[in-house]
Amino acid sequence: MLNVENLTIDFYNQDEKNWFRAVKTISFKVKKGTVLGIVGESGSGKSVTSFSIMRLHDEKSAQITGDIDFEEISLLNLSSNEIRQIRGNQISMIFQEPMTSLNPVFTCGEQVAEAIILHQKVDQITAKQLTINLFNEVQLPRPEKIFDSYPHQISGGQKQRLMIAMALSCNPKLLIADEPTTALDVTVQKTILQLLLKLKEERDMAMIFISHDLGVVNEIADEVAVMYKGEIVEQGLAETIFKNPQHPYTKGLLACRPSPALQLKKLPVVADFMTGQFDDANAHLQASNQLTEKEINTRRSSLYAQKPLLEIKDLCTWYLIRNGLFGKATDYLKAVDHISFEVFPGETLGLVGESGCGKTTLGRTILRLIQPTSGQIIFNGMDITNISKSELRKLRKDIQIVFQDPYASLNPKLSIGQSILEPLQVHKLYENDAIRKQKVLELLNKVGLKEEHFNRYPHEFSGGQRQRVVIARALALEPKFIICDESVSALDVSVQAQVLNLIRDLQREFGLTYIFISHDLAVVKHISDRILVMNKGKIEEEGFPEQIFYAPKAEYTRKLIDAIPGN
Repeated sequence: MLNVENLTIDFYNQDEKNWFRAVKTISFKVKKGTVLGIVGESGSGKSVTSFSIMRLHDEKSAQITGDIDFEEISLLNLSSNEIRQIRGNQISMIFQEPMTSLNPVFTCGEQVAEAIILHQKVDQITAKQLTINLFNEVQLPRPEKIFDSYPHQISGGQKQRLMIAMALSCNPKLLIADEPTTALDVTVQKTILQLLLKLKEERDMAMIFISHDLGVVNEIADEVAVMYKGEIVEQGLAETIFKNPQHPYTKGLLACRPSPALQLKKLPVVADFMTGQFDDANAHLQASNQLTEKEINTRRSSLYAQKPLLEIKDLCTWYLIRNGLFGKATDYLKAVDHISFEVFPGETLGLVGESGCGKTTLGRTILRLIQPTSGQIIFNGMDITNISKSELRKLRKDIQIVFQDPYASLNPKLSIGQSILEPLQVHKLYENDAIRKQKVLELLNKVGLKEEHFNRYPHEFSGGQRQRVVIARALALEPKFIICDESVSALDVSVQAQVLNLIRDLQREFGLTYIFISHDLAVVKHISDRILVMNKGKIEEEGFPEQIFYAPKAEYTRKLIDAIPGN
């Protein structure tokens, strides 16, 4: 159906006044009714390649050479009007970030109906009925209500289903799905993958599925192409590549994802394989890199012989739900509902659950960024539940947070050096700014960044580097306790491995205590000493990682475990 031959894509760099080669002479085929998985890290050229198939690049700043033939039609030789007839009609795309792809001022239904009216030439009544039929097909709940809802009023998983409905609205022969499950809960991810496979079978559609996660691609693809720095370094049947990878890069991508079955001291990273440190795909599983039962028990004996650093007693954070003509309070949303637990010095407590379960609200309530409704927060023997703002400001030195989205939590007008320096100035640490700057440079080195990064701005860094900046800022005040809120969820698996290793190394060096919040149980199992499973504002169960994984008591926990890719 699709034949790509010797595709090369160059972009003009306005700042440096030169051309940059993003994709280098790649070739692949997509057969009717099959799924090709294109996998690689951010910047490998995956999305750039898919955009060229759709002819979505600005032709003034992009040069595309080679051949892209769709059902024996050369897409690169079509006029703008001709490609418009194919784009959306015969080839459709699900974009990576649904919120930025949807128009916030139009309802969900209007946006899908518009595409149907445009391509199928039907009236608005027919288009509305076809849209509601599509919403049913992609298993959106209450289709009529969602038709009249705006994008911000529906969940991330529902937005992704909406994007799938929009992409399917004109019965395409080829669907391109660009990172359609990134940063989604593992359970939502699993349902989206199952939905895409079901729709593919029912519609006899071909699909290109793009992801940085080989585990996810393994769930859906028939064939796989692995991209690295604009080149396809390995391709073939999915089963062959996953069982017997040949290229060091593929081996690295497979190895750096945390495995629920193992307790490794350190996750391997792609560089370990690219530099020849590891040759075999399973070399990182050597006994010296696995925690023994004796090591685990020794650590637990040491941790739990101490007094708790943090005690949470019967904590509630409730929000009033107002309905009716005069906004009368009718009920409460119980985001955190009578929760109690302890965290011990030097421990990593994993907090896991789906979006909306109350994890982030709990973390922010502990930090007093949100005022609790009732209960107690006792930190280092002191009840901080109702302390004054001035007392709270002093406490901020000891309790820090690494937010989910590092870009949103950094001031774009401040260099990263200034962002890390600022809390040192606020808390009047060290004698002067010269000493403070030296401290910041040491922190940058500590988190794997360079001194010359001090004067750069957040937009000049990759996602993984920005996460390191935010970690450095959290460490600046030498805290005792850090909450990591979904701090690796949107990162490439290889970058995720680097950040997880860094978090653990810093804990050993500084004696840090963490609450590590995530929707990904495999990641939580790797990093945590104990795990709390949260659902609908309550703790479903708690225990050591092996207890949660191999003898879960709650049905909800079993559902989370079953949803892990490859599990």
